[in-house]
Amino acid sequence: MQEIIKLLIGILVLLMGFPIGSYLANNTKEELKAGQKWFKTIITISLVGGFIGLIIGNDVLLFSFFFIAIVVSRSLKR
Repeated sequence: MQEIIKLLIGILVLLMGFPIGSYLANNTKEELKAGQKWFKTIITISLVGGFIGLIIGNDVLLFSFFFIAIVVSRSLKR
């Protein structure tokens, strides 16, 4: 039961990454154009780190890296 609650909290935190990424994209438009290459690098590193967290079973690592990937990817879409 406790594991299910931790996973639900993690999923809610990941879902909060979508509006946070959109908010940051709207407020930092001038930085988004200059940092396209770096944003793609951050997304790649975050996805690799998230999958490593999944493989080793570390929930904090998994959700942290996937949160970063979601926020940065939302910034790229704007």
